[in-house]
Parts: sequence; C-alpha cells; structure tokens
Amino acid sequence: MGRYLAIDFGRKRTGIAVSDPLKIIATALETVESHKVIPFLKNYTLSESVDHFVIGMPKQLNNEDSENAKYVKQFAEKLLVAFPAIPQSYIDERFTSSIALDTMIQGGMKKKDRREKGNVDKISAVLILQTFMQQQP
Repeated sequence: MGRYLAIDFGRKRTGIAVSDPLKIIATALETVESHKVIPFLKNYTLSESVDHFVIGMPKQLNNEDSENAKYVKQFAEKLLVAFPAIPQSYIDERFTSSIALDTMIQGGMKKKDRREKGNVDKISAVLILQTFMQQQP
C-alpha cells in the first residue's frame, strides 16, 4: 500500500509531505532545494511506495493561475517524465503559507524556528496534502 506525497514547489525550496500507508495522516517530510527535488523523490521511492503525487498550484484571489504557476507546471511535467506510472493532482494552495505561519505560532514554535522558511514550506505541503485527503472518498 503506497502513500500520497504532496509537493509545495517553489523556485528556491520545495516542501514535501507524505501520508501514512493507510492514507489517514499527513506528515511533513522534508524541505529540499528545488533543483534537487526529482533526485530526492527517486531516492525516496526506492524505499517507500508512492501511489499519488499532489502538487500545490498557486492561484490568485480571482482563481486564475499566479505568476509562479508556470514554474509549477514545468516541474509537474518533469515529474511526470521521471514517474510516468504515478498519477498527479493539483490542489489550490492559496493561503497555505499564511495558514502555516499561523499554525506555527499557535503551536508555540519559537520565533527563530518560524523564520526558517523551510518550516513554512513543509507545513504548507502538509496543508496541501490534508486538503487532497479530505476530498478522497
């Protein structure tokens, strides 16, 4: 039984979250430099089965793709070439960074740790994955 794997792709850093094998709980996995995401995922899939990639799609308030959406789509094409057998879905990622920051504050994370942008990326990936999992039957 494989996992869902969520990706909050950014031009510099990418947050990654995974579900448990039963696809009940979303957990932050790692923040990776964006140019190293495909090799990281290739290595990860050697030891863990992934059933589905969930990719955060940046949208504007009017529901149109944001300027960064073109980079996310380019990444998704590379991901599809690297993993043609694993399906992909896009999830609207509006507000995930601000929700992630609020979550860190409410969780009592120290200000020094909140400044670490990689933490926001990982938590954003968790939020993307949770949204996807809630939509599954």
